[in-house]
Amino acid sequence: MERNGYGFRNAAAMEWVKVRTLRSTTLVLVLGLALSVGLVVVAGYNTRNAGGDPTSNVLSGVILGQVILGVLGVLVMTSEYSSGTIRITLATVPRRPLVLLAKAVVFGTIGLIAGEITTFASFLLGIAALRPPVPHPSLSDPAVLRAVVLTGAYLALTGLTGLGIGALIRHSPAAVAILVGGLFVLPLIAGAARASGTARFLPELIAGNSLAAVKPVAGFTWSPWVELGIVAAYPVLLLAAGCWLLVRRDA
Repeated sequence: MERNGYGFRNAAAMEWVKVRTLRSTTLVLVLGLALSVGLVVVAGYNTRNAGGDPTSNVLSGVILGQVILGVLGVLVMTSEYSSGTIRITLATVPRRPLVLLAKAVVFGTIGLIAGEITTFASFLLGIAALRPPVPHPSLSDPAVLRAVVLTGAYLALTGLTGLGIGALIRHSPAAVAILVGGLFVLPLIAGAARASGTARFLPELIAGNSLAAVKPVAGFTWSPWVELGIVAAYPVLLLAAGCWLLVRRDA
């Protein structure tokens, strides 16, 4: 039910206007993901192991894409606090959970579309860059299409994770530092400590060893769909905590 004339549709439309009118956001998204595809081509060209997993190798180049979407997710939330426009937003739509839901749906949709475009382009161009005798898999091969689609979904979930961190921290540099630390530092620590049991719960390692993998990887024996659910739990929990904080505290 709508209050004061503002329901989810109105809130989502407002968030869409905010995103599409920020030229810097569009520019960073397009250029960043294009560069990510370029890295995939380089990864494909430099693949030498004919007996490995070419699909996983070329999709590993989208690592920059997750950073771009994650940071943009942070900024979608924190930029309103730094500029003070969050007060206008909440005055227009007083139902704070509705505001956060609208942000998540709008940015999540943008992230999913951008993520899938990036991964499909990355796969096609990366595989084309492979040199003999490395096998050239196609989307019709078993598990290949699933790997490409789930990697794109992972990029969108990373963006939503950034949005959730931004809702909790509200300070851009600190939120970005936590995001990057969670994506890259924790996996390095887990690897150094040989914490194989922990690795299957870290999004970056799940993406490389399960979601983007066609061949099974030791330590990641669960279904890729189960692993995707684990990755999705991070933004869900963060956004739920951010929603609670929005309700409990003044903007």
